[in-house]
Amino acid sequence: MTAIELESLKYPIGAFMKPDVIDETIIDAWIDDIENFPKALATLTRDLTIEQRNWRYRPDGWTIKQVVHHCADSHMNSVIRFKLSLTENSPEIRPYWEDKWAELTDSLDDNLGDSLTLFKGLHRKWVKLLRSLTEDDLKRDFIHSEYGKRFTLKENIGIYAWHSNHHQEHIKQALKFKGKFNE
Repeated sequence: MTAIELESLKYPIGAFMKPDVIDETIIDAWIDDIENFPKALATLTRDLTIEQRNWRYRPDGWTIKQVVHHCADSHMNSVIRFKLSLTENSPEIRPYWEDKWAELTDSLDDNLGDSLTLFKGLHRKWVKLLRSLTEDDLKRDFIHSEYGKRFTLKENIGIYAWHSNHHQEHIKQALKFKGKFNE
């Protein structure tokens, strides 16, 4: 497999590209993506066998179950970052090592129910918060020490809409290749 083919498997919808102008229409569409993601994830994974939950979306990539558990972990971290940014001035957030988290027992669990339940409630709560943000709130930011830069909440909504769609495509990809990358 070529480097370009591997890259397209890693980023099936491409990398997040921040628009030059982020207006209310874009933000609303992003929030809609975040709001719809739990249902899409539940629908994609509802009838999967244990074997299918263990299919990888690319060589050396995560399994479907790890993707689902990762999304719950990642989005929990994001909600906390939003709340820190709304209650503190430009907080420096700590990164978490998602690759190591993906190897913990709860991320290797074949049962997706707990993560899907958590995800559903978390997203309901998060979307309520996101839809309440004012223009001033959207300008608030945090410092991400892993990247050494500031992210506004406005930009971070887009990053997590992308993240939702990115991992949804990973699951679809794993299903399309039917365990090919587990060999």
